[in-house]
Amino acid sequence: MTPKERIYDAFGELAYLVARSDGLIQPEEVVKLEEILMAHPKGREIKWSFDYERRKRNDPEELYKKVIDCCRENGPDPEYQFLVEMLERVALASAGIDSSEEAAIKGFIHDLTERFKKDIRDINELK
Repeated sequence: MTPKERIYDAFGELAYLVARSDGLIQPEEVVKLEEILMAHPKGREIKWSFDYERRKRNDPEELYKKVIDCCRENGPDPEYQFLVEMLERVALASAGIDSSEEAAIKGFIHDLTERFKKDIRDINELK
């Protein structure tokens, strides 16, 4: 599987983590996710990954690290805009974005941005 293909697994995993961050995945969140993913060419893969994590309930910290590593390996990608919008819309679906969901989304944006900045610094140091 290429980094680009793996990125869609990571999207489903992160959607799971954000939906679960407030303690419970609400039915409205799942419905909204399915609605959003129907319009995405890789929606089926993203939803499969989301459902897999719901069943397996892997360690959230390990799963998050895996998502960040996968995004780093894939590199900058316009699909991250879709990801953030998807996460926000899913979080809004059930009584609005609560503080834990907001922290999860903003934390991901921050962590990924910092990871890319570090990669750029490391590349510049090699010159």
